[in-house]
Amino acid sequence: MAEELILTQEGYDKLQEELDDLKYVKRKELAERIKLAISYGDLKENSEYHSAKNDQAFMETRIIILEKTLNNARIVDAKDISSTTVNVGSNVVLNDIEFSERLEYQVVGPAEADVANFKVSYESPLGKALMGKAVGDKVHVEAPMGIVKYELLEIKAL
Repeated sequence: MAEELILTQEGYDKLQEELDDLKYVKRKELAERIKLAISYGDLKENSEYHSAKNDQAFMETRIIILEKTLNNARIVDAKDISSTTVNVGSNVVLNDIEFSERLEYQVVGPAEADVANFKVSYESPLGKALMGKAVGDKVHVEAPMGIVKYELLEIKAL
């Protein structure tokens, strides 16, 4: 049995949207590219054809991954997210103790993690350290530059 993946509704919807785009838009576009490349003749030395076939292989692999992810997903219900302890779907406000910097993250499943948009996976070092913690708790996270210490200031449900 495949491993269950935990996603927020937003993350699930985003992956479903990507899958639909690949299956119903990008596949047709790629088929047209391949058809056009074939019309150029001699496939052995046809770089457009080989490029399109390579893109097709990557796209089909991504479709398989997305379908597997969505089929094994468990969506976190917003009403089940506590504002007293951190869980998947929680928005947390942290204080970086060393730099007195206030940071806000959402704890999400690994398939929707995006640090640039302040979404950390519950499997990441920070996510693991935060899971189950309450306001006022301090967490220590091992990072490449050493141990980073945070204080949990606030937990917001979705």
